[in-house]
Amino acid sequence: MIVSISLTALFGVGTVLLIRGRRVSLPTAATAWLSGFTLASTGIAGPVNTFLTAMVSLVTHH
Repeated sequence: MIVSISLTALFGVGTVLLIRGRRVSLPTAATAWLSGFTLASTGIAGPVNTFLTAMVSLVTHH
């Protein structure tokens, strides 16, 4: 669990730096950041998975 939190923080900081350096757009960074939580399987992974599933469902049904 400690390793997951550390990796999550590392990727979160990296995402912020990419946004501030204007290397990626905000939606792209948000997608990378949310998928990072999913991969890290932290406590927020469940709600993030639910959110991502809802977004995919919304896109595929419209």
